Amino acid sequence: MGNAFRCMSRKEHRGGGGAAVSRSKRMGSARSGRGGGGGKLTPAEEELLHRQALAMAIHQHLDAGGSMSRRIDAGGSMSRRIGPGSTSSRRRGDLPDSVTGAKPVQIVLENLETKKIVLVHGEGFGAWCWYKTISLLEEAGLDPIALDLTGSGIDNADTNSIATLADYSKPLIDYLNKLPENEKVILVGHSCGGASVSYALEQCPKKISKAIFLTATMVKDGQRPFDVFSEELASADVFLQESQLLIYGNGKDKPPTGLMFDKQQIKGLYFNTSPSKDTVLAAVSMRPIPLAPIMEKLSLTPENYGTVPRYFIQTLDDRMLSPDVQEKLVRENPPDGIFKIKGGDHCPFFSKPQSLNKILLEIAQIQAPTALLPGKAKTEAIEATEAKTEEEKTEKLS
Repeated sequence: MGNAFRCMSRKEHRGGGGAAVSRSKRMGSARSGRGGGGGKLTPAEEELLHRQALAMAIHQHLDAGGSMSRRIDAGGSMSRRIGPGSTSSRRRGDLPDSVTGAKPVQIVLENLETKKIVLVHGEGFGAWCWYKTISLLEEAGLDPIALDLTGSGIDNADTNSIATLADYSKPLIDYLNKLPENEKVILVGHSCGGASVSYALEQCPKKISKAIFLTATMVKDGQRPFDVFSEELASADVFLQESQLLIYGNGKDKPPTGLMFDKQQIKGLYFNTSPSKDTVLAAVSMRPIPLAPIMEKLSLTPENYGTVPRYFIQTLDDRMLSPDVQEKLVRENPPDGIFKIKGGDHCPFFSKPQSLNKILLEIAQIQAPTALLPGKAKTEAIEATEAKTEEEKTEKLS
């Protein structure tokens, strides 16, 4: 089914026994020392956590286990929700700066349709990249789990052997198919992991409560994930002929099988505002990107893909998927809600973990999606309401 990475519950951490306890100790279970609270980490604790995450990545091919039960309390900038199905003309400089002392998102667990959040990594990444997000979501009482897609993280498959998006997404689909009959999950897909989320929406719509696209390839029917990046890189045909990033795993006389950015490119494109320690973690953990899944056109239908609420999280300092491209994505394929993170690069789980966490918690609590208007009509309804309010104000003044 693929490899999964998750935090341990307090009960598992304290009661323990067997291999799970030894892994928790190895990965730094310090919550019990703080009474399970959400206090801010000291610099020494934060340094220790980064070292443990780095050690896990370095040894990931030797040990498929590992868990964390530490809260990451990194500062994050304020996020703001944009009206469902709409975009905003306000740019980076118009958003408020970070808000200190802001009230935390209150979670009412009994009102949630599901507590289970499945985190799907992007190209080259693995379950390891979600370590901060897992800690924060678990602190809030949710049940996050991160999966390794085929040939990613600690999955041993050769990336050169991945021929289709179905091959690449198999661990996710297997996981969804094995859920109990009436159980649903929230899917979160990062970057090209958005294609796997879209594929899952088409294959298993009844298993998914909501889909969240985190600066991701939220493609339309008949579109390839690579098409989203074509404005930044080149057209697919030109890229396949001229790119120096391609890997020919089956020989130069055969079509390319993958691509890999060098370390400086990765740092500039993905981690321009991320902490240097997380950049180092990624440098020793990222694997070649299988090419076939991002070159495949998706077949998405209203009867399956179209039945699940979708939400898009934009990052406004993203150099890999620029804010303009993200705006284009939500214009052409309107989601049910749009959220923005100021100061977030392409990997907000590193650069803005607290801001990302607040948004995920807010989306998790959105209720009764079936009572909402269809996605394309929502903006019109909101604008009509605002116009009516302005007219009423004018009438009162006159």
